[in-house]
Amino acid sequence: MQLTIRGTGQDIQVISYLLAKNPNNLYERRVSGHLVRMFFSQFSEEEVEVTFFVTPDPIELSRNNSKVYDITSYINDREFVVSSIFCTFLRTALGTALNGKPNEEYEPWVNHPFPLEFSFGPVASQLTDQDIQSLFQPLGYAVEITYGEADYNMDFKSKSTARFITLKGSTTLHMGLRQLFVLIPVLDNYKHYYIDEQEVEKIERYGEGWLDKHPKREFILRQALRFKEVYGLLENQDSQKETESSPKLRLNDLRYDKIVGKVNQLKCKETVVDLGSGEGKLSEKLGFVDGVNEILAVEPSESATLKALRRFEKAAQDENFMKPRQIFGSLFYFDERLKNKDVLILCEVIEHIDEYRLPKIMQTVLRDYRPKTLIITTPNQEYNEVYGMGGDYRHPDHRFEWTRDEFQTWCKTQNEDHEYDIAFDGIGDEHELHGYPTQMCLFTRKEL
Repeated sequence: MQLTIRGTGQDIQVISYLLAKNPNNLYERRVSGHLVRMFFSQFSEEEVEVTFFVTPDPIELSRNNSKVYDITSYINDREFVVSSIFCTFLRTALGTALNGKPNEEYEPWVNHPFPLEFSFGPVASQLTDQDIQSLFQPLGYAVEITYGEADYNMDFKSKSTARFITLKGSTTLHMGLRQLFVLIPVLDNYKHYYIDEQEVEKIERYGEGWLDKHPKREFILRQALRFKEVYGLLENQDSQKETESSPKLRLNDLRYDKIVGKVNQLKCKETVVDLGSGEGKLSEKLGFVDGVNEILAVEPSESATLKALRRFEKAAQDENFMKPRQIFGSLFYFDERLKNKDVLILCEVIEHIDEYRLPKIMQTVLRDYRPKTLIITTPNQEYNEVYGMGGDYRHPDHRFEWTRDEFQTWCKTQNEDHEYDIAFDGIGDEHELHGYPTQMCLFTRKEL
């Protein structure tokens, strides 16, 4: 599956800087085991053409499926068609252009329109050609839809049902990509990943400046969000804009607030480790907790660490903020600096690790680092039923998701020497049958 961007006209070579890609180099990266490639097939003063290819690993796609013994998990079109999963894998490669954040000297070009052509496919969609045209034409694009010739001798049909779409129009690269990242999942017959409040936030961000004016807005939202519970979140937010009531907190915010509340209640909380701190959202909140004198934000991703650094620098303008100390590190490697801290937090981390590697990690955490309090949060697999997800995971990088019984059994197993007291809790709106969307466990060392 591929996306080709072609631009013509004066100054068109600026496109390479907006993409933050060198036209002389082949870009090749792996995203969660799947291969993303990019190359420039044309780069002249008046024409630029760049193509992105995504080659998913079919075994990797199926590995996280809970129905691993069901052969149908291997028989699907995810490996071949432009879809929601295609956008997920491309997001990192196109991050600079999507966010409109090139090098400072090229920022004036972010809002400069060019004659652009976006070609992508193949697309497998239940929408008609007319439906597809009605999505893109109101945005000012001329839409071309072609079908591939079927390459087999059996007399079934002369053409494939897969379509290739080409959009032509004058637009900014920033706006064009944002529109594609909202509308390509709309074309998809189903979404491969969990649709939650973060998906609402993504649509709000990418849809800013054009989606509210689109004549098919309601249809786009229903297709993109799929489930009425999540679609209702956006509708509720629209109605709240007209009132003085505060917007409903997202699950991420509820999770961070719950953890901060637990830390606030602890007698010993001077030193805190946020292990797997990501972009620093939790560490930032911890920086405002009275009594916390040291925060170690440990993260292996350089890009996430840089985002966290900017977040901390901004928060440091408040004199009450305790700026976290950032450490490049991983759960897989012992770090002397993390020993004997008051609090160690694993917030939505363990589900990104293969289960067979967890015992070694927990041995390092509980027996080598020996925090006075360990806080672990992870998704509650049972709550996925509320969203109509079936056996799907909430994120393509999740290695597993546990039920409440599985999580509690696992936590108790890690405490075989009974050095810690264990307490369980939940985060988010509780469902009568399925519990909370996020489950939490607190390990408290008994000597305290």
